[in-house]
Amino acid sequence: MALSAPRTAAEILSGDWSGGRSPFGVSWQKLMMWIFVLSDAFIFGSFLVSYGTTRATLPNWPNAAEIFALHIGGREIPLLLIAIMTFILVSSSGTMALAVHAAYERNRRRAAVFLTLTMLLGLTFVGCQAYEWTHLIRDLGVRPWGNPFGAPQFGAYFFTLTGFHGLHVLSGVILLGFVARRVLQGAYDRKGSYEMVEVAGLYWHFVDLVWVFIFTFFYLF
Repeated sequence: MALSAPRTAAEILSGDWSGGRSPFGVSWQKLMMWIFVLSDAFIFGSFLVSYGTTRATLPNWPNAAEIFALHIGGREIPLLLIAIMTFILVSSSGTMALAVHAAYERNRRRAAVFLTLTMLLGLTFVGCQAYEWTHLIRDLGVRPWGNPFGAPQFGAYFFTLTGFHGLHVLSGVILLGFVARRVLQGAYDRKGSYEMVEVAGLYWHFVDLVWVFIFTFFYLF
């Protein structure tokens, strides 16, 4: 029996072991983003579970509706700023989806415009959060180790959850800025794929989803 010639490495990669080059049929960029999102979801989930456990065991937990109320026209409106922040971030998911849609239509201008709008909404959210932190620290005396409203753990969980999430939003804005620049430079046209816009969108939608959980569990209950 005649022996067949040994196959080259390229032939092996394109044949039996093609999964080693492109597992699950997706690019390595998208795969790595999914792995990052899942691992980050475990971190945020651990924070929220810890918060829920602590909240359930302490009877004197501060009333978030009163602490995060805005005083407008002599009236106290509970959670108004938080509702505005939530609207801003949810709206940014819409502009991000439009950016991805424009990218896959190879419309560089529209993709860059919607990426820029998403960045502006993200920066507006961070600005609102900076105002919220300043108000709580300077005007209400909330600290990570204590506060005048009740359980001292309240400040620690507030600054940890919102600070860690705010860092993610700011990182996302930087990522979107990098992607928008590449879009305008025509880098993805030359590459023949706008998938990086979708990869950035995966991160941004994850950040928005995490905020929905923080808003629900920390501010509403």
